[in-house]
Amino acid sequence: MSNVAGNIDRQRPQDVLIQRLCEALSGYLDQSQINDCIRSYEFSADAHSGQFRKSGEAYICHPVSVAITLAEMRMDASGIMAAILHDVIEDTPITKKELANLFGEEVAELVDGVTKLTKIDGKSQTRAETQAENVRKMFLAMGKDLRVILVKLADRLHNLQTIIAMSTEKKRRIARETLDIYAPIANRLGMNKIRHKLEALSFQALYPHRYAVLTNAMKKAHGNRSKIVDTIESAIIIRLEQAGIHCQVSGREKHIYSIYQKMLQKKVSLSSIFDLYAFRIFCENVDACYRVLGVIHNLYKPIPGRFKDYIALPKANGYQSLHTIVIGPYGAPIEIQIRTQEMHRMAESGIAAHWLYKSDDDKTERFQAQANEWLRDLLEIQKTAGDSLEFIDNLKVDLFPQEVFVFTPKGGIIKMPRGATIIDFAYAVHTDIGNACVSARIDKQLVPLQTKLENGMTVEIITASWARPNALWLNYVTTVKARSSIRNHLKHFKQQEAISLGRRLLEKELQTMHLHLENIEETQIQALLKIMGMQSVSELLEDIGLGNKMPFLIAKRLTQDDINANIKLDDTDKTQQTPLIIKGTEGMVITLAKCCRPIPGDSIIAYYNPGKGIVVHHNECRNRSVVRKKNTNWLDVEWSQDVTGDFPAELRLEILNQRGALATIASTISEKGSNIENVTVVDQDDRVCVDLITMTVKDRIHLAKIMRSLKELAIVLKITRVRG
Repeated sequence: MSNVAGNIDRQRPQDVLIQRLCEALSGYLDQSQINDCIRSYEFSADAHSGQFRKSGEAYICHPVSVAITLAEMRMDASGIMAAILHDVIEDTPITKKELANLFGEEVAELVDGVTKLTKIDGKSQTRAETQAENVRKMFLAMGKDLRVILVKLADRLHNLQTIIAMSTEKKRRIARETLDIYAPIANRLGMNKIRHKLEALSFQALYPHRYAVLTNAMKKAHGNRSKIVDTIESAIIIRLEQAGIHCQVSGREKHIYSIYQKMLQKKVSLSSIFDLYAFRIFCENVDACYRVLGVIHNLYKPIPGRFKDYIALPKANGYQSLHTIVIGPYGAPIEIQIRTQEMHRMAESGIAAHWLYKSDDDKTERFQAQANEWLRDLLEIQKTAGDSLEFIDNLKVDLFPQEVFVFTPKGGIIKMPRGATIIDFAYAVHTDIGNACVSARIDKQLVPLQTKLENGMTVEIITASWARPNALWLNYVTTVKARSSIRNHLKHFKQQEAISLGRRLLEKELQTMHLHLENIEETQIQALLKIMGMQSVSELLEDIGLGNKMPFLIAKRLTQDDINANIKLDDTDKTQQTPLIIKGTEGMVITLAKCCRPIPGDSIIAYYNPGKGIVVHHNECRNRSVVRKKNTNWLDVEWSQDVTGDFPAELRLEILNQRGALATIASTISEKGSNIENVTVVDQDDRVCVDLITMTVKDRIHLAKIMRSLKELAIVLKITRVRG
């Protein structure tokens, strides 16, 4: 290192920075590893030669500054080299293969993981989509190596530290993205020290005036608060000494961004925030932590419900500490955190503690495993996400958990985010349990699936082999795993339904030609698939079932001698059509129009809705003519003779506006084996009330029986069925 130092021109900023880096590395790396880092610096400086940042400094200053941040975390040599080279692939002609040849595959993979996507499959992307895809790619790389996110966080930190030269719009975009994604990631990985820096710098960039006002106000009040902190700190130390407990006590003001967040949440001014300072007490072991807690609660009165035991039940990011809020000597609430030094190191550094502190215990290793497990879950979720923006939405949900702890019937503890429901819990236990859940018991009492979980509940999930996820669940689940699993199941289920319906539609058309799909030669089918750019018959059938391809045209093409020839239609084609039989069990690919709500026994028509399947209307629907103008892909349909299930029907009732009238109506409908789904009051005066009632019926005959029973009621003046 001394030779390098001797060759440094100290007038250049980059030379001063590499000197600082070498000094930091010399504390924990051997000389050969430092030489490799210097070699990567020389290569990167040459590659970035002639490039400058908006601030005017040589571009190489940025990657070296990132490397210095990581050196302070005692990052290994490969991670340091990757930091120095992290912009080479993106901003210079250097390729990943060249980096692998010069610095090894490990370094090249790390650099590639941090590198942004400049082009994404040649598609036109919005800025939001591009940024979302960049984050998605980063998480894929993180799944292979956690050092990727450490480099990325250090990179983002230095960008924020030098953000002053950027435009206002870019400052705000970077700051917003940091608060939405990167700071929460640092928090999720237990890296509180870097999280607080990211939050403070982003707050300053996003709201410079608010930051300045808040900073000045805190400075003015600092002197008075400093005396209060000293007084409380002395009182705690004296009481601990009297109890014979040896601890370190540290008082501090809270971080500016957390104070700002509290002001927003409580909608109060800074002067109304009393707990601006907190105290940390560092103990020798876990037993001492609990003893100190007793001393503190004896010294100051604790606030009920504000005690958290994160030692017995650590946070998802591995954080451990005892938290309590007490009323101090001046009547203001004081937050006190009690932890061991080891817990503090983990709280400040998170996964970086793996490099910072090489201790004999395996706690850092366990936390590394937890972080990897979290990443694996996210990678599973990203496989089922429809696009990058959906993945980002899922990620944001996962990055802001406020935990509650619930018990399984056997006494196991499961952490859930605050606001999670029974369904979230079921999917947390196992995906198959979530898919098959039908109800649940909380503390041995049956409860609805949308019930929100609270601390200490014992939850038992009741499953059934016939059960499957319901699309309505998406309205009240909160966890990423539950939402992703439900969407994935529904997507797969809809695909199977579409294939089944597509086969029925195609077979129906082929039957008019006295053929079956199995009679069509394989060469003919493969030729059609090739023309349409499809890989399998299932893909073709799915497209037919979703309304993207007309079964009649596919059948004609399959039966032509020349599959490439134009399809010829004649007058007999229309007369040969047979109606499609609707069974009522087709699921999501056959939709009953809400405007007329057709039910079994009605005369019906239908049309293809591309991408969604078939929409069925009542033959007398008022919207039929309007829909016909927009859609030419109509087909004849009929109800099956053995159709089963419950179907929504809508009635318009004019009833006397008197007490108990609606209850009488509901009772009559219930007696006839029907359930009311919705009641809407359309109009009312002192005498008459007009209601729209949506109920479930088996068929047209069932509805007629209900209407006859309602007509017999004295309070019913008029009743009609709504058909669009």
